[in-house]
Amino acid sequence: MEEETKPGRRDFLKAAGLAGIGAAAAIPVTLIGEDASAAESADEQVKARYRESDHVKRFYFLNRL
Repeated sequence: MEEETKPGRRDFLKAAGLAGIGAAAAIPVTLIGEDASAAESADEQVKARYRESDHVKRFYFLNRL
């Protein structure tokens, strides 16, 4: 009579890792690599985005090395 071998923890982790890789490979490239600049108008692309306001200056002051 042969002994039944039950799958071990390592076998489970191997299978779970392979399943995760397969799921990541199945994601369409269009969802990952969509160009964000295409969603912006010409005015939005030119506008200033970064301002060194008081709260930013305080953050820099409190977190300097």
